[in-house]
Amino acid sequence: MAEETIFSKIIRQEIPTPLLYQDDLVTAFRDISPQADTHILIIPNKLIPTVNDVQESDELALGRMITVAKKLAADEGIAEDGYRLIMNCNSHGGQEVYHIHMHLVGGQPLGRMLSIK
Repeated sequence: MAEETIFSKIIRQEIPTPLLYQDDLVTAFRDISPQADTHILIIPNKLIPTVNDVQESDELALGRMITVAKKLAADEGIAEDGYRLIMNCNSHGGQEVYHIHMHLVGGQPLGRMLSIK
């Protein structure tokens, strides 16, 4: 069984955080260290440590993460110019909190996604 994370406490509002969206499957809130003008985290309410741990039964929540990203991008006024959705997996992928989450970033030109060596 995966251990609880800070995100688990945010979902339950044990750590008071202004929520931008919450339903029975997902929760969304602003990143505390934004990397762009708009930087929102969208997380499944079920604790799934990494993308490698996703099960078929999680597909509805993962799909909801994308439809919520679309809604929030429109609400934030960044849908027309564009935005980026990012999910990191494990240490080489840059994952810091082991509760999968999607970063919705935008509000400015983001440039290339990766610098290829």
